[in-house]
Amino acid sequence: MQAPKNYSRAPITEALMEIQVKLPPEVRLDILAQVYSSIQAEYPHREEVLLFEGQMMVGEEVGATASQSPIGYIASHDDKKQILQLRLDSFAFSRLAPYDCWENFRDEAKRVWNIYKSVTDPEAIARLALRYINRLDIPLPVGDLKEYLRTFPEVSPDLPQGLSGYFMQLQIPQQSLGTMLVINQAIVSPPTPDFVSIILDLDLFLAEDIPNDEIELWHILEQMHEQKNIAFEACITDRTRESIN
Repeated sequence: MQAPKNYSRAPITEALMEIQVKLPPEVRLDILAQVYSSIQAEYPHREEVLLFEGQMMVGEEVGATASQSPIGYIASHDDKKQILQLRLDSFAFSRLAPYDCWENFRDEAKRVWNIYKSVTDPEAIARLALRYINRLDIPLPVGDLKEYLRTFPEVSPDLPQGLSGYFMQLQIPQQSLGTMLVINQAIVSPPTPDFVSIILDLDLFLAEDIPNDEIELWHILEQMHEQKNIAFEACITDRTRESIN
């Protein structure tokens, strides 16, 4: 197992942290507006998040109704690289490429989470998630994906070996922390015709026995980040490491 590394050309296209919460019933959209007003200077662009609901009716007459209601806000930095979701059921922070480092990502998420938490006072935390979406640009021609990936779909030798596209999902329980690792992998459009691009999407979440204690919460997120790094290294080869180093 390779030790996690810092790469000068990290292939991360988006990193996301989500904390799903149970808020007190009196917390409404106006309370979330107070959260936003505290960070508006850094995140000046705001949009409402809408929940769409539909209902189908059957009987003598068949019909359908639809409704929408606001459940929070999406706020973004001027450069649109840092994005917040302030919702009645969750807090989320994401960073688009270029991704700097975990410490800067974590510290900004923690800063804004503390504002969200102090204003909304969550009754409980329902789910924690860290998601890192990587795009690996592999130069053509590619003889065998084994040269770049250690986790990939294996095609029977009785079938043609050329792939024009694929999507694979693996769900792997992580026993040490009680988390679930979801690996999504797919071919996507490359930056130029000289490459084949593969998305390596690592989604790690914890959905039970989550403490509402701040110190323990961030300790768990640190451990989840370490698990994510281990999973990434487990999925790639030295040839991939050389291309992003």
